[in-house]
Amino acid sequence: MKVFAAMAPELPLATVPSYARRVERLGFDGLHVAETIHDSMAAALLAVEHTSSITVRTAVTLAFVRSPTLLAYTAWDLAILSNGRFELGLGTQIRQNIQDRFGMPWSEPLARMAEYIAVLDALFEAFRTGDGVHYEGDIYRVTRLQPYFNPGPKDIDGPRIWLGAVNAGMCALAGRTAHGVLTHSTNSDPGYLRDVVCPALRRGAQDRGREEQPLIVASTAIATGNTDAAVADERERQRRMLAFLLSTPSYAPALERRGWTELGDRLRTLMKEQRWNELPTVLTDVVLDELVTCGRYDELPEILRMKFAGIVDGVVLPPLGDDDDDELIQASVRSLQRETAPQPSSTERM
Repeated sequence: MKVFAAMAPELPLATVPSYARRVERLGFDGLHVAETIHDSMAAALLAVEHTSSITVRTAVTLAFVRSPTLLAYTAWDLAILSNGRFELGLGTQIRQNIQDRFGMPWSEPLARMAEYIAVLDALFEAFRTGDGVHYEGDIYRVTRLQPYFNPGPKDIDGPRIWLGAVNAGMCALAGRTAHGVLTHSTNSDPGYLRDVVCPALRRGAQDRGREEQPLIVASTAIATGNTDAAVADERERQRRMLAFLLSTPSYAPALERRGWTELGDRLRTLMKEQRWNELPTVLTDVVLDELVTCGRYDELPEILRMKFAGIVDGVVLPPLGDDDDDELIQASVRSLQRETAPQPSSTERM
């Protein structure tokens, strides 16, 4: 099983290089770069520049707020700079954020993401060969790439594309078009992965006639630390984070499939009234026990193995805390990496 480190969204850009080097030193397979208050591509550039072996993956870069051509240029540059270690994780975001936070137009996300990835693939192929590009879809039209503006030809592949996906439709799209799925903290429980994510990936891959199997990296909610008290503190942080996330209708199925429909309604009411500080009070300890994986660093590998062995290809651990814990973190990472990756049969997931 591969193990990736998350990075705190509020981490100042000036400290990204040292953080990425620490992740590499501790033996992680890679670093996940989120997009909340920083441009994910800018943070990824810093991480790539100051490491030499780990995968640097955006998790996720918001697609619909960017021109696909502009993103293709940046992703191509990072792929070259990293010698192939950079991977592009894409996500859609919700309508309200696209329209009201970014001031960009909204359209149906599944069809739009399918076209967006198709444009990126066409551009990466044009960069590789030095040829022109011609893509005309219902949403995007990219038909102009003069030699002066083409960074190719260069005999490399474009960066691997991953898709942040929650529902079955987006997972099926990942099966057709992406290297794999990056799950969300609200849809990473083993039952949902087995019953929804894996079958949807399989359907998408079969529809496309793909032989390679799309991968799954689980970004499950984790509360960990060097002591039980540290785990308890982190559990409360997860309570606040999940309360915010689950107030979004797109993530409501995480509650509904457990029969907690009224919790989602209460969270959305508080959100609409902008009573942000009251959101965590809705998630009781019983709910949190279901949604959050809790355990000290020395306990965590076995807990995650019990949950995810044979289902996922990788897991994401929370942002690193105090460097006094580095020895414990490193041991936890090494233990998880000894877990064998899933071996699907013809009747199991792709």
